[in-house]
Amino acid sequence: MTETLPKNKGPDKKDDKRYWLDDMNNVYKIFWALVVVCALLFVADAFYHKHVVYEFENWFGFFGLFGFTVSFALVLTARELRKLLMRDEDFYDR
Repeated sequence: MTETLPKNKGPDKKDDKRYWLDDMNNVYKIFWALVVVCALLFVADAFYHKHVVYEFENWFGFFGLFGFTVSFALVLTARELRKLLMRDEDFYDR
């Protein structure tokens, strides 16, 4: 019993289906929506009372800036750690 692939499918055929995020305009819309949401959350920091443990937690926008800084540092650390931990493609085949 042989299995046949449809005419437009196969290892050398390209899938013609387009997805929503394939259009760069939609990617830009998501990016700018996230920028607006982050800016609104940053400004919202001025409109509520915080119960802080340390005085630096009371700084305007502290948690937003802290979160951004730590996530940026995490990405850079993971990038360097990958160089140390990366194995060859056939590591487990040997």
